[in-house]
Amino acid sequence: MNPTPTTASVPTASSPLATVPAEARDLLDEVVALRRDIHRHPELGLANPRTRDLIVAALDGLGLEVSVGGDELTSVVADLVGGGGDGPTVLLRADTDALPMDEDTDVDFRSCVPGAAHACGHDAHVAMLVGAARLLAARRDELAGRVRFMFQPGEEGFGGAVEMVAAGVLDGVDAAYALHITPNIPAGFAASRPGSIMASADTFHIEIVGRGGHASTPHFCCDPVPVAAEVITGLQTLVTRELNAFDPAVVSVTRVQAGTTTNVIPERAVLEGTIRAVSETTRLHVHEALPRLVGSVAAAHGAEADVRVDAGYPVTVNDAGAVDLVAGVARRVLGEDRWFELPAPVMGAEDFSYVTAKVPGAMTFLGVCPDDIADSLTAPPCHSNRMRLHEPALADGVALHVATALTALGVA
Repeated sequence: MNPTPTTASVPTASSPLATVPAEARDLLDEVVALRRDIHRHPELGLANPRTRDLIVAALDGLGLEVSVGGDELTSVVADLVGGGGDGPTVLLRADTDALPMDEDTDVDFRSCVPGAAHACGHDAHVAMLVGAARLLAARRDELAGRVRFMFQPGEEGFGGAVEMVAAGVLDGVDAAYALHITPNIPAGFAASRPGSIMASADTFHIEIVGRGGHASTPHFCCDPVPVAAEVITGLQTLVTRELNAFDPAVVSVTRVQAGTTTNVIPERAVLEGTIRAVSETTRLHVHEALPRLVGSVAAAHGAEADVRVDAGYPVTVNDAGAVDLVAGVARRVLGEDRWFELPAPVMGAEDFSYVTAKVPGAMTFLGVCPDDIADSLTAPPCHSNRMRLHEPALADGVALHVATALTALGVA
């Protein structure tokens, strides 16, 4: 979906949200500066100490209750306690880590760390949440309850959310919200959906064992290569014939390895790949069906098979009420026509799934398509070595965070 930007409306002058968009725009230079600093110095996995220290420094003086993780889990949790008495606790989350890849853009703040790049926008997530903390701290007296700011390392495959949940980040939390930038939605728009919003992501490893020998005498062997080929075909049939088309999965074989030279039939063939699903029912069905299918195909050819499925992130499920709240907020601070509901889940995965499994919450996508790209669907996406974003749109993210927290705490 590629909506066309139009003139955005603003909240009425009497609304507590009336000044939020302008306040966010006033902070844009600071937000961009922090984002660029983090972008130049990306850090991987659960250990993001430089980024952690930048966050702590940026929050200094705001009167927050700050808890900082050590070098093995460089988390930052900061609580803003409202001055209006008791109320709910609302969590706002940003992830901090980068991807293990090189950046191939021409921006003057591109990564200076070989093999690491902020190609998924986590630098922007951090900067927007810091900006939101500044604006919400200035409104402390209006708040009944508290806002918890969750800065989480290790989203890119390391399960940092699992570690932070185990450490108590959700203790006392009533609702949780996160923003994720995407260059494939026009700047100025936001989108989400109730129910499944992002897929699960699991991996599989298959080893087919036959009997090796000379390529001229396959009848003396048990060639694992055609068995592997039949398994690959069978996996496609599994997806199209065993699964409900309206509750889909994607099974991708991404690595095939067998043999060492041209005239030797190998003993083994290895297949690896990923399983993605948008419901736990379908996810578990594939987990059960994959070993059954592989074992049966291998046995039919006199080969043996070893199959391992490694569970990754579960399905990210948005609470319908939380999505309704964000939709109302987006219409008020971005414009009535700048919110849309995604027609289907995104097949990427997120460890925010562990948060929404525990408390009602919502993941929302924020459009940041660069202004020199006419069609957002052609923009280099997240995880591309050429991913860029429209930095003025980060003010929209700050405004959405602030307005979401104010609304969830009953101020607006």
